Amino acid sequence: MTTPMLTTSPPFPGDEKQLEDLLATPSPALAADLARLDGDLVVLGAGGKMGPSLCRLARRALDAAGRGDLAVHAVSRWSDRAAAGALAAEGVRPVPFDLLDGDPADLPDAGNAVFMVGAKFGSAGNPSHAWAVNAALPDRIARRYRDARISAFSTGNVYPLAGSTSGGSAETDPVGPVGEYAMSCLGRERVFGHHAAEYGLRVALLRLNYAVDLRYGVLADIASAVHAGTPVDVTTGHANVVWQGYANEVALRALLHAGADPFTVNLTGPETASVRRLAQLFAAEFGRADGPAEAGGPESAAGTASLTTGQESGTALLSDAGVCHALFGYPPIALRTLVGWQAEWIRRGLPLSGRPTKFQVRDGRF
Repeated sequence: MTTPMLTTSPPFPGDEKQLEDLLATPSPALAADLARLDGDLVVLGAGGKMGPSLCRLARRALDAAGRGDLAVHAVSRWSDRAAAGALAAEGVRPVPFDLLDGDPADLPDAGNAVFMVGAKFGSAGNPSHAWAVNAALPDRIARRYRDARISAFSTGNVYPLAGSTSGGSAETDPVGPVGEYAMSCLGRERVFGHHAAEYGLRVALLRLNYAVDLRYGVLADIASAVHAGTPVDVTTGHANVVWQGYANEVALRALLHAGADPFTVNLTGPETASVRRLAQLFAAEFGRADGPAEAGGPESAAGTASLTTGQESGTALLSDAGVCHALFGYPPIALRTLVGWQAEWIRRGLPLSGRPTKFQVRDGRF
């Protein structure tokens, strides 16, 4: 049975503080689920793009549920002390710790863990590091938290490219990772699965692609290119995206589905989004007409550059998240709303991460 999350979209978040508040606003369903947790929560890799907002979301949901007795531990190297301080001010407990080199025994005790650590970009040039982070580290974590529930982020990259009209890969489809990064992420899943089979570790595996939060993501990549007058490559002609707040909610709610028979779920939005169509929507948002190469139209506001380049290949990294939506509800913010928000974010010159998703990569070399 589908569990609704929000019935209407919230207003556009006009700055980073409003965006962070929106990302950390729990739904009633999340608060109800976290009220059932049987121990503290530790978030491993909490200093990444999604980690701080997940920690805030968890803290607020626990407080809303009347579970102020449970702690949220945010584990990261915390080279950004200001970010750690901001979390501490909201009741989250930052834990400075090097997960690769530190002694796991020094990590805080917890009955629940969210594993967010991953190495992607640069993995083609340094594959051994990717394997150490993505596949070896999970063994250390599984041993340390053998009696806990673990919700571990994985990636849709464990699947092969799917046909653009196929609806995407389902959890029951064969995996087929392309490249060292994707193979090492499948290694992560296999290591957690080993501990589940051998020792009864309770695991949930979240195959995510691609989260967006206005400062980064597929939509930010496409919108930034259109705004700058740079042609958008449509060779990888389709993509899945999902609001980061929803992705974090699912990661937390999946703790209650973790089991020794690992709960594996695709985590993304319901649409197979056309990259060409997204570029056209952003062009309209920015008041730009298609360039001459598109349809013989007038010159664009950015010059004579074409809006897109390349031709759709017919395959892309796509996942069917129907199981996720049936269990946790649909994402609360529609794709078309996100497109409008992304355009407005860029029009206002608000901060971007500067870290592209590289969703167009087809050979697995990141």
